[in-house]
Parts: sequence; C-alpha cells; structure tokens
Amino acid sequence: MSGVRLAAGCLLAWFAADAAMASETLQQSFLQPMGPVAQEQFTHLLRVVGITMLVILPVLVGVPFILWRYRYSRPRGHYSPEWEFSGKLEYVLWGVPVLIVIVLASWLWYSTDKLDPYQPLGPEPLQVQAIGLDWKWLFIYPEEGVATVGELAVPVGRPVELTLTTDTVMQSLLIAPLTGQIYAMPGMTTKLNFAATQAGEAEGENTQFNGAGFGRQKFIVRALEPADYAAWAARETDGLTLDEDTYATLRRRSVLADARADLGLEKRAEPIRMMLGERDAFEQIVAKYHGHGDGGRHGAGTVAGHWGGTGLPESDAGGAGQ
Repeated sequence: MSGVRLAAGCLLAWFAADAAMASETLQQSFLQPMGPVAQEQFTHLLRVVGITMLVILPVLVGVPFILWRYRYSRPRGHYSPEWEFSGKLEYVLWGVPVLIVIVLASWLWYSTDKLDPYQPLGPEPLQVQAIGLDWKWLFIYPEEGVATVGELAVPVGRPVELTLTTDTVMQSLLIAPLTGQIYAMPGMTTKLNFAATQAGEAEGENTQFNGAGFGRQKFIVRALEPADYAAWAARETDGLTLDEDTYATLRRRSVLADARADLGLEKRAEPIRMMLGERDAFEQIVAKYHGHGDGGRHGAGTVAGHWGGTGLPESDAGGAGQ
C-alpha cells in the first residue's frame, strides 16, 4: 500500500508541477496547498488515488500476464474447458469493489465534515466581507477600515472568516490553493472559513459564468506574515472612500481596469484600495434586497437607489440599467 501511495504521490507531484508552470507567480491549484483546507483536499485525493490503484494495477499487470501465459505459440496455463465457477474468484471480484466503495464513502464523509466551510478553524478569525460584482470582487475589512477590489490579503497563521454575498447574479468564489468553492447569491450571505500556513500568492476567481467579463473576474490572494500584513493594512489608499457614490461606480458591469478608469485612476489591471466610509456597508448592501436597505435614514421608497439599487448593474457597453 505504501508503494501505491508513493506512486500516486509522484503522479500528482507531476501534475502540480504542470499547474505551477501555468502561472509564474500565482499558485492556482489545491495540488499546491497553502493552508489546511487545501492540504486536506490534496490528502483526500492521494487516498482516493491510492485505494483505486488496488483495482487498476491488477488489471494493468494481469492483462499482459494472461496474454503471455496463454499465448498460442507456447501456452503455459492449464487448459480447463469444463471450468465455469470459482467461489474464491467471485468473492474477490465482488468483495474488493464493495470494500473500496465503503472505504471511499467513509473517507468522503470524514473529509466533508472536516471541511465544513461554516466551521471556524480557530479563535478570533479575521473578519473579511466579500461582494461579487460584474466583473470584479470587492473585499471589505471592517477591523482595518479599508476595502479593496481585486486583492485579498490575509495573515499567515490566523484563521479567516470570509462572509460572502453578490450584488448581481449568483456567483461562485474559489481560491484553490487555500479553500474550496462556495456559491453566493444576492440578498443572502454565506461563510467560508480558511487559513494560510505559508506565505505566498494565489489566484482567486469566480467559477460561475456571468457574462462577457467572466474570464477576467479574478483576484490576487496574498498570504502575508503577520508583520507584513500589518504593514499592508496600514498602507496608503488610492485616495478613494468606499461610499454610496463610489460603490455605484464599482457596481457597473466593468472589469477591473475599466473600473479604475471610471474612478479617476490610471487604467490598468491593478487592485484598488479604498478607505471604508461606512462600517456597515456590507450589511446595508445585503439588506437592500429585503426592503430596508437604508435603515430608515433615507426615507420610504428609496431602497432601489440605495447603494446602487437592486436591478441589473449599468454597463458602459450598453447593458441594461436598473
């Protein structure tokens, strides 16, 4: 069994090397784990490959052996034309697959329960709020009072609790080297708990098709040492504040570079960094779908226009309005 696991590990290491070559700087696969969630996924894959080798290897070895042993030229096998049943062989043919299915199901149950996205990975997790837009991701850090677009920074060694929603169609967030995929819907929130155990940079993305800019809705994930994360959190912003006006611009159907240009920044595909104007911005964006988005501060009948409204975002390319 150890030999089988070793062979499986070598095979997956080769795939991991290919994944690493796909991007010179950003890790893009759970075969390159940066945290306990991706590490468990990788370990689970090793277990699955290892156990399935118990079925595959005998076939790969047995077929050439049978062809050689019972060849026409010099057959060495015993000829038994009346043979029709073997109890031992039946037990092997049916018992081994049944046992493998039971083992795989047990491992899957264990890993699924262990990787519950709502289960915190430790005390005092870093609170980050994520909003999926067309076609970019907005991240809000209530503790630090900052917000970013296209960049998610987390400290190494500290659990992260990511609260997600979208302000457009359903989307799906995936950071393969750190955590699994999870869906988010407008007016609803979901949780994703993960942690980074080593410094590095990974790629996050939306895996749910949502229009023309879908392929460019990616973001960079930076796993920083605690001191580096503190310096990142204290870094200067781009001179912007995340308020209703700024958010209305971000909510347009535009990719990151176009969003920067709309906000008066240089048009290039680099993250946007802003001060957080209102600490409860995330809650207000979610609440507007339930008819009380402004908490009564803007008067009745203004929910549709609060924090960009709830209709299809505007598009500079001629998309539908709100």
